[in-house]
Amino acid sequence: MSEQNSNKNTAQASLMRLKKFINQEIIGQDILVERMLIGLLADGHILVEGAPGLAKTRAIKVLSKGIQGDFHRVQFTPDLLPADLTGTEIYRPQLGTFEFQQGPLFHNLILADEINRSPAKVQAALLEAMAERQITVGQATYPLPELFMVMATQNPIEQEGTYPLPEAQLDRFLLHVKIDYPKAEHEKSILHLARTEAKLAKLKNSDQFEPLNQQILFAARNEVLDLYMAESLEDYLLQIVLATRSPAVYGKDLASWLQYGASPRASIALDRCSRAKAWLAQREFVGPEDIQDMAFDVLRHRLILSYEAEAEGITTDYFIKELISRIAVP
Repeated sequence: MSEQNSNKNTAQASLMRLKKFINQEIIGQDILVERMLIGLLADGHILVEGAPGLAKTRAIKVLSKGIQGDFHRVQFTPDLLPADLTGTEIYRPQLGTFEFQQGPLFHNLILADEINRSPAKVQAALLEAMAERQITVGQATYPLPELFMVMATQNPIEQEGTYPLPEAQLDRFLLHVKIDYPKAEHEKSILHLARTEAKLAKLKNSDQFEPLNQQILFAARNEVLDLYMAESLEDYLLQIVLATRSPAVYGKDLASWLQYGASPRASIALDRCSRAKAWLAQREFVGPEDIQDMAFDVLRHRLILSYEAEAEGITTDYFIKELISRIAVP
């Protein structure tokens, strides 16, 4: 038992060091940093939405420096092809054979920058790889790395020339994180970081931080799955997800606002993310506040509002807030 506790302390200490390392370089985006770590611990993918210049790209780059693994950034554009992501077979005339050339998806951490700028075929290729953790080219199937996380970004400001992700495919993302501008005191620290050459050099010099071993991360994932959640809280979690499918139970107004509710993927995601959040907080159990906090990022991209809700200016976040307020906490 003491050995298990020792291993747990080692994994938590390593993740805390990683979190501290990222927070030194990403200022004023604590929610994004926490959600990235939750995505790692829950073995899922993240969709990040925010205005340009909010450190979305920088965040995943810094994360990649803190983990043993490789990173690749893909800039999504309208002329991108599925093979540009998955790879393609190249003919070798000297051998008279075809050889598969791996694409960017065969890396551990992927930044899909401005995913809504690529056409549906490219989006489908990425989302299929995210769900199946493998790529099929011709008659051959190639597995992706065990550590594989996609962080996709989209710009909510510009809609012209974009291809919105279908609601059904958005379900493949574990979390949909919305980020906002940093506070004034944080932006002052960002100024200092940007013009201080010593700190910039520190960011480029990865030798000052020992990257997290992948085996420690996998051990941490198992600890997250084993974290205690009371049966009453499991029922509460399921009640929140099931309420999105039968909102009329909690009010006619909620029923009129919602067209489609969340799938069973939402239940699994909310369970794993709530456990990961409690584990990162170094607690021995999951509390109702963990479930309530993660419900927004887990559900906001899985709900489809009605025309009535849009006409009234109701957002998915407002709907989730209202729903949670009407469900009794155990």
